[in-house]
Amino acid sequence: MKMLVGLWIEIEFAIAVESGGCLPASAMFGLHKLSRQMRNVKGTLAGFGGGNVEASYLSSRNFSTQQQHRVLKDIPEFVKIVEVGPRDGLQNEKHIVPTAVKVQLIQMLVSSGLPVVEPTSFVSPKWVPQLADAKDVMAAIRNIEGARFPVLTPNLKGFETAVAAGAKEVAIFASASESFSKSNINCSIEDSLVRYSDVSIAARKLSIPVRGYISCVVGCPVEGKISPSQVAYVAKELYDMGCSEISLGDTIGVGTPGTVIPMLEAVIDVVPTDKLAVHFHDTYGQALSNILASLQIGISTVDSSVSGLGGCPYAKGASGNVATEDVVYMLNGLGVKTNVDLKKLMLAGDYISKHLGRSSGSKTAVALSKVAAPASKL
Repeated sequence: MKMLVGLWIEIEFAIAVESGGCLPASAMFGLHKLSRQMRNVKGTLAGFGGGNVEASYLSSRNFSTQQQHRVLKDIPEFVKIVEVGPRDGLQNEKHIVPTAVKVQLIQMLVSSGLPVVEPTSFVSPKWVPQLADAKDVMAAIRNIEGARFPVLTPNLKGFETAVAAGAKEVAIFASASESFSKSNINCSIEDSLVRYSDVSIAARKLSIPVRGYISCVVGCPVEGKISPSQVAYVAKELYDMGCSEISLGDTIGVGTPGTVIPMLEAVIDVVPTDKLAVHFHDTYGQALSNILASLQIGISTVDSSVSGLGGCPYAKGASGNVATEDVVYMLNGLGVKTNVDLKKLMLAGDYISKHLGRSSGSKTAVALSKVAAPASKL
């Protein structure tokens, strides 16, 4: 690298000395062309940390930090990623995934450095048969250290079953859409809030943290556009009942920064920013844009699903969640720390994708699997 830079400096000096016209025009043209080529090589090598191209893709260390960019100055230095793949990602799969495969996936996700992994849900097997093995999954991961494992509980009965199975953290899920609330959990928004208040009270007695989810925060498959004020109302209700964190979900993936930002601004007026998370589906390819907009507002917790797994059984047209690999790659590029090893994360994505018999839904994973070997020859 130093040799290349030195050669470039010598060329630049030669151009400066001979610029008076002592060299023939063709020679001067050749020096200028070589200088431009050397600038390109110098810039390329610098951008890749001196030569290890594959490592530069997988780590944030060799990228410019966001402090160098005025437009990105408000982005958090650290972002917590909540991995929802084992629950939200697999719940819509038609073929039952063996418990052992789910447990192996969870272990691989934790080993990649993800601090929170949502393993399962204590809902009725009648409604979500894929998660009928919730107790077995919890028993198998009981001794895994290094991550938190919140589980979804739809009501007090589900909460009690989850606690009996060893859950140390739970989550409840409301909706900003009246229609979706009735189709998803068979009750109105107000009735669901009463139901979750009971769960919150029971959890508080046992010092168990409760995470709140809100679905359809910008759009509903039945009602269409959702008012930001309605989202703010539900968020404040969950916060007031004691939720330690509230995840705002674009369930059908229709949001853009133009609709997400007003929604976030309305919610931030009633709930502290550090208590909020975002949860975007990538139906229209807007998830990363929406995440970036959320970071610029100050959100520092992002939900995602390995390999882009997911969808919602009660939201027609909803595609998978944003891929965790894609989120980590973007954050690496912004110089934002996550403590997640992208290479190990990709192994987890490859593992579950192969089991499901399809290619990864992560553009980053697909691209890096193709570019790593050729790029190393740069």
